[in-house]
Amino acid sequence: MTSIETRDPQPKQRVPVVLADDHKVVRTGLRLLLESDGRFEVLDETGDVSSTIECVLARRPKVLVLDLNMGGQSALDVIPMLREQAPETEIVVLTMQDNPGFARVALRAGAVGYVLKDAADTELLLALELASEGGTYLNPELGARLASSPPDGDQRPDNLSPRELEVLRLIALGYTNGEIAESLDLSVRTVESHRAHIQQKTRLTTRAELVAYARQHKLLD
Repeated sequence: MTSIETRDPQPKQRVPVVLADDHKVVRTGLRLLLESDGRFEVLDETGDVSSTIECVLARRPKVLVLDLNMGGQSALDVIPMLREQAPETEIVVLTMQDNPGFARVALRAGAVGYVLKDAADTELLLALELASEGGTYLNPELGARLASSPPDGDQRPDNLSPRELEVLRLIALGYTNGEIAESLDLSVRTVESHRAHIQQKTRLTTRAELVAYARQHKLLD
């Protein structure tokens, strides 16, 4: 009686990933999560925009996990450049920024995933799996808000007043509070108040985020 040999299936190759976040503790947690899952291999970690570009072009990962704000610099602008120069690398944004406008811009730029940092671990793992297979993923709550929000230009973004839009534009152009006050014939205290209201309404905190927001809403055109 002859026995039939059975061969074990070849183990599935792990998906190579690069982690880009300016907080070491975040990268450490992400590495532990991905490597313990077994489907992913972390090739490298980066903590700023320039080193992320260099790393992706050198290592060519299947997926880049990208924070939108690293070291005060917006990473939105590098997405289309990376998609052009490293088309084999899919980009999944992992961010604290829950503004639907940023998700819209990131996806238009070429990202295939947008996950919030306060989401469950399983959500990020799903986004990475879909990205590696050519799919896309958007945080469900954010997706619902994005679907219900009006298209760009239908109304003032985040209900900013005309004066707040003026102040935001000048902030994005690099003006200081004192220069904005002089330009608009306001007191510095009033400019500071407008800036606080802008940050509260847009839920943005850094100048880099405000610049990206202004560019997104074509305030610099």
